[in-house]
Amino acid sequence: MNLKSMLRPIRTQAVLAGSIAALAALSIAASAPAGAAKGEHHGSGKKPTVVLVHGAFADSSSWNGVIKRLQHAGYPVIAPANPLRGLSSDAAYLHSVLGSVRGPIVLAGHSYGGSVISEAAAGDPDVKALVYIAAFAPDKGESALELSNKYPGSTLGENLDPVPFPLADGGTGTDLYIERDKFHDQFAADVPAAQTDLMAATQRPVAASALEEKAADAAWKTIPSWYLVATEDKNIPPAAQRFMAGRAGSRTVEISASHAVSVSRPAAVANLIEKAATATAR
Repeated sequence: MNLKSMLRPIRTQAVLAGSIAALAALSIAASAPAGAAKGEHHGSGKKPTVVLVHGAFADSSSWNGVIKRLQHAGYPVIAPANPLRGLSSDAAYLHSVLGSVRGPIVLAGHSYGGSVISEAAAGDPDVKALVYIAAFAPDKGESALELSNKYPGSTLGENLDPVPFPLADGGTGTDLYIERDKFHDQFAADVPAAQTDLMAATQRPVAASALEEKAADAAWKTIPSWYLVATEDKNIPPAAQRFMAGRAGSRTVEISASHAVSVSRPAAVANLIEKAATATAR
């Protein structure tokens, strides 16, 4: 038997299998809701979608405890990866994510993520509330670094490990990490060391230029906001957090917690987000 005759039955079976698969796909497509093929994020129609944006030295898993509680309460939740490359580009990316969500949105940001949500939400009628979790809430023309240095108390700078990385234009940028042996005390002193060891190993670096970039917009001027002040924060001084919350007219709560409050006190964080969602429901 030659190769051609051996392949003939295999090809026949493949065609048959392909036809069956195609019919199944058509059946599924016919029963799928409109817009599903676009990969859109759909809200439940009853509660707003909560979008959670992490900050520097963290990733989306830092919201896991919060997500679990919000989902249990019936909220659809999305926690996209924040690129941490530059404020304008990070905000543009988040804006594209928000564009894929149908219906009202409650947008929460932690740390540098607060700068990103402040810019990304500007002019978006679907964003009904902003929630800042130990986060930057810059005004137009302000940078995260400027706000962090506005009041004494941050020990972040002395515990950073700068690492060069190549830029697309051939230049060199600087990524910032927290030194691993300093991560627990600096970032998450109220989180068990076994957990912070993992957090330190998986931390996402932020480009130094992102912290230096000035904000182009301030959505908190037109969108109602809530703010959680972490009183034991060593990254963003609590005094700076109070200043930003007061300036924005945010409804504010204070929690005795480290900068990693979404990890150490997820129930308190979820509770504040739910309050924002309830207060702005229409």
